[in-house]
Amino acid sequence: MWCIPPHQNAAFVAHMEDVLEVYSRPYNPKRPVVCMDEQPIELHYDSRESIGLSANNHTKKVDHEYVRNGTCCGFMFTEPLGCWRRVSILEHRRKSDWANQIKQLVDEDFADAEKIVLVCDNLNTHNISSLYETFEPEEARRIWERLELHHTPKHGSWLDMAEVELSVFSRECLNRRIGDVELLRQEAAAWCRDRNYRQKGIDWQFTVGEARIKLKHLYPVIKLKD
Repeated sequence: MWCIPPHQNAAFVAHMEDVLEVYSRPYNPKRPVVCMDEQPIELHYDSRESIGLSANNHTKKVDHEYVRNGTCCGFMFTEPLGCWRRVSILEHRRKSDWANQIKQLVDEDFADAEKIVLVCDNLNTHNISSLYETFEPEEARRIWERLELHHTPKHGSWLDMAEVELSVFSRECLNRRIGDVELLRQEAAAWCRDRNYRQKGIDWQFTVGEARIKLKHLYPVIKLKD
């Protein structure tokens, strides 16, 4: 269970209400609300060849032992109201990786948008400095001016709807052994195409009003002067 230190309550609720206000906005293709998150992914090979289905055997047999083949990182971008998502599988999760993913978001995924409203957690790579460390100043500023960035509060990454998509991705695509990055990229791309084709979105119900009731204990108590 997550726990907020008392002295951080005000900062938490301020950032939480900021994100929830973003989620309450109506769909606007010129100002799409996009959530992003990332997760490490372990690569596993089968240590022995699996036994496939046969006429008399309806269960595939897979040995419980496996061979580790390192890790990679999955970057998830999703536009819940637009029923869209993209997963990029990269070998690292450096500042430059995030910066290049943001450039793709701006120049390819939503090239026609006036401003992209981006929600992400407050990891130290998720800020403007990553752009300036990766691109020339003019390019970094151009990309940044296309964004309206909102960070989820510390201890509040559950407010990032990209975590919902990552959970589905883990259940539906990572529920088997995948041993190399290129194969994982192919599987991730196929998963995205299928969910985008079926127009799967996220029905987010948590609002500022509900937060002030259900999480009332996190709100600072204001003592009025006599």
